[in-house]
Amino acid sequence: MSKDEILNMLLKVSALMEGHFLLTSGMHSDKYVQCAKLLQYPQYAEAASKAIAEQFRNRQIDVVLGPAMGGITLSYEVARQLGTRAIFAERKDGIMQLRRGFKIEEGENVLIVEDVVTTGGSVSECISIVKSFRGKVVGVSSIIDRGPVPPPFSSIFKPLIKLKLNTYHPNDCPLCKKGIKLQKPGSR
Repeated sequence: MSKDEILNMLLKVSALMEGHFLLTSGMHSDKYVQCAKLLQYPQYAEAASKAIAEQFRNRQIDVVLGPAMGGITLSYEVARQLGTRAIFAERKDGIMQLRRGFKIEEGENVLIVEDVVTTGGSVSECISIVKSFRGKVVGVSSIIDRGPVPPPFSSIFKPLIKLKLNTYHPNDCPLCKKGIKLQKPGSR
């Protein structure tokens, strides 16, 4: 799947939004990618997940891990494409962890998937979880990478598309200075 095809899917479902947004990281942006709008359509979830799976098909993957919320649907569908199991990490008392009886066996090869990587914080927390179970991170993927180059983690990172979108520190945000209403579309 080409980057143009992915971008067209995102545009078709109005997943690329413009305004004044509070990102999970605490930063502000004039653009927001709401991948939930894409993943609500099984055919698009399947297409994006298949493209992610193809990037890692030559690697032995035992489990696909995604951080809640954005990585839940994606981890399931990527795991289905790879013929393996899917789990997700979620926050409890502000700490990302495996719950619901999920675990990673020592030595298992784990692919971490996320819908959008901005700062890499949730991915870094998932990497820590994998290491705490003595699993091996085989790689990381996302539909969108809007984060820093290089990412703040050392694992192989293969996003489907890189978008350079503006981010602003809240104290230096031109949108705040213009009085544009701040929206918080994310899950935290």
